Amino acid sequence: MTSPEREYVQSHLDDLHADLDAWLRIPSISADPAHAPDVAASAEWLAGALRRTGFPTVEIWPTPGAPAVFAEWPSADPGAPVALVYGHHDVQPVDPLELWERPPFEPTLVEGPDGPELHARGAIDDKGNVAFHLLGMRAHLAATGRDTPAVTVKLLVEGEEESGSPHFAGLLCERRDRLDCDVVVVSDTGMAAHDIPSTVTAMRGLADAEITLRGPAVDLHSGSFGGAVPNPLHAMARLLSALHDEQGRVTLPGFYDKVRPLSDRERELMGRVPFDEQAWLSGPAASRVATGETGFSTPERVGARPTAEVNGMWGGYAGPGHKTIIPAEAHAKLTFRLVADQRPEDVAAQVRAWVDAHLPEGIEAEVHAPPGGVAPAASDIDSPAMTALLRAIAQAFDAEPDAVLFTREGGSGPEADLQEQLGAPLVFLGGGLPTDRIHSPNERVLLPMLHRCAEATAHLWRELAGLSLRRGAS
Repeated sequence: MTSPEREYVQSHLDDLHADLDAWLRIPSISADPAHAPDVAASAEWLAGALRRTGFPTVEIWPTPGAPAVFAEWPSADPGAPVALVYGHHDVQPVDPLELWERPPFEPTLVEGPDGPELHARGAIDDKGNVAFHLLGMRAHLAATGRDTPAVTVKLLVEGEEESGSPHFAGLLCERRDRLDCDVVVVSDTGMAAHDIPSTVTAMRGLADAEITLRGPAVDLHSGSFGGAVPNPLHAMARLLSALHDEQGRVTLPGFYDKVRPLSDRERELMGRVPFDEQAWLSGPAASRVATGETGFSTPERVGARPTAEVNGMWGGYAGPGHKTIIPAEAHAKLTFRLVADQRPEDVAAQVRAWVDAHLPEGIEAEVHAPPGGVAPAASDIDSPAMTALLRAIAQAFDAEPDAVLFTREGGSGPEADLQEQLGAPLVFLGGGLPTDRIHSPNERVLLPMLHRCAEATAHLWRELAGLSLRRGAS
């Protein structure tokens, strides 16, 4: 099968590859203040690329942190729907650098078992997922013979997603008048496999906390005081061991009170996605065994159930040799992934109540839970926008719309802010794969996935134009 959109994409792949080669060389690590000039340079590069593509309005929006890029291309058709594409141009740190097989900011083409791969930090998360929109827009215009897109297309590409999007909600509020839309297309996710057309339908929220336990006022000699005074590290170990019960459920009081249960239909749809647990364990999970909440499959645990994880625990002496002490303090960092109807602002009180309930005599506790967090977000799988997306993805994969499967993303992002502040439905179109080593050394993108996504986005603008998406339209 072929189409004018596909023919254009296939004949202009070199343009996409050249764009990525240039953009990925910019080390736009938002978490490191030393790379602030690089994040700014990344925004400038994207602004230039959008202008070259033909967007008549391109602006760099400053924030108290890193800049975002906004672009708009109005449709000439009266009453055409408005689509807003969301992505980000910042990337994760590259540590540990010694585990990279190739320099992380020197894009390298590698021939893989499923086709050509491009290896670099940001190759898929998220520069690849943003870059395919440049080619997709050109393919849409060429295939339809239009001078303007069939729908008004806006892009908002932030520069702080990998740092928790601390200023994104404020930016949405400040620029609300410029961001009005009928659908939000999130391009910061992926698909189940290279040969399985699929779309994400939900992303989990995120809350975090840091716990400090204090015992003696100073480090004490373990020979003189061991066994006679409380040890904060012992107390922390017991506390963290009580974070889950025997069924793998989180023990914070009230943690599950607002969790929206999976419906039978949702579980059936998730179950359609092929999943080889042993291949997952030996591949991207790099683990010996799967574990988690009793009564749920591994995909359900990862994408549709809330979790609590210990991210770090420290205290006392960790240098070479021995230092025989009872430490004065112990520390731990925890994060909580949240699902539909949970709120990140509820977690702090739950953590404090849980710590108080497990605190031994003689130990004092301090819980620091930053305000904010990330709320979960979900798509309406029966919306007209979803119908258009399924048709667009199906055409790019030579499939029928009902063959496009639904997945859930275990990670978190600012999608709930978009949904809540703009009041528009979300759909997800991205080319990432579970094997792309996102956030890890040797990140890669399978280039044929970006080619298909470029074609899908070209179809999407045409498909959306044929639907009554304008709010208030009958």
